Amino acid sequence: MSDVLDMLTTIPFWVAVLRVATPLIFGTLGVLLCERSGVLHLGIEGLMVVGAFAGWYAVFLGAPLWGGVIAAAAVAAIFGLLHALLTVGLALSQHVAGLGLTLLGTALSYFCYRVAFPKVNTPPTITPFAEMSWLPIPVLQQQTPLTLLALLLVPLIGYGLYRTPAGLALRMVGESPQAVESQGISVARVRTTAIVLGSALMGVAGAFLTLSAFNSFYFNMVNGRGWVCVALVVFAAWRPGKALLGALLFAFFDALQLRLQQANAGGLPYQFYLMLPYLLSIAALIVASRRSATPQALMKPYIRGER
Repeated sequence: MSDVLDMLTTIPFWVAVLRVATPLIFGTLGVLLCERSGVLHLGIEGLMVVGAFAGWYAVFLGAPLWGGVIAAAAVAAIFGLLHALLTVGLALSQHVAGLGLTLLGTALSYFCYRVAFPKVNTPPTITPFAEMSWLPIPVLQQQTPLTLLALLLVPLIGYGLYRTPAGLALRMVGESPQAVESQGISVARVRTTAIVLGSALMGVAGAFLTLSAFNSFYFNMVNGRGWVCVALVVFAAWRPGKALLGALLFAFFDALQLRLQQANAGGLPYQFYLMLPYLLSIAALIVASRRSATPQALMKPYIRGER
């Protein structure tokens, strides 16, 4: 127990927590924007794969690192536009459209990788983002600029949602689209914009994995992080500040299980440590979800003129 307590007070542990949390912050904010507008986005897992590949491949072809981030966001936004067409324009099932987008994005990324590198067994590498050693905060000194961007987006999105007319319109579309339409605001336009912006953030979440956390693209590297983001939105009660807290909480459990697995003082099988962050996160989700207020129009297609 003393070894665990000593570990929790070390800077490397909290560096690992923040690094693990970064893609979850981007992804959770992306899902939050979509669901605040009333649209469930289960395509996040596929869009993270798309963003990871698009960002990495753009840099591999010679684009700057920030160019790779923009490429990841742009490609994911295009997939988001497809999701908006299916769920907002055609009012199709949000569950089916999201899962289909995950399958499409994942399969298409793997296909493009095989076409680009048909005879390569080891993924090519790039030079990732450098650490921000110039910052005065020790935990942030070993992070990359994408982590700083994720942290800055939390208050920015919070301000946009709760302090701007556009944010009010987005939140009201997720609560009462009929009331918004009666004010002359297009529900379809607001929802489509939210989905595209949210999808772009999901793409950046994937790009973090290939441009910061690692320096190459390989299959299954997203490893379920998208589904964790969907759960974290419920934990956060659709609020950006709590979304940051939820991402850090899951990252804390994940970083902790890695170190417990290395220590393995009790001789337990490694699978026990692997499931530990998910079990603890599920417990926290159950407690938090009892007090959360779901957007009233979430998963309810809106067709203009219908009541």
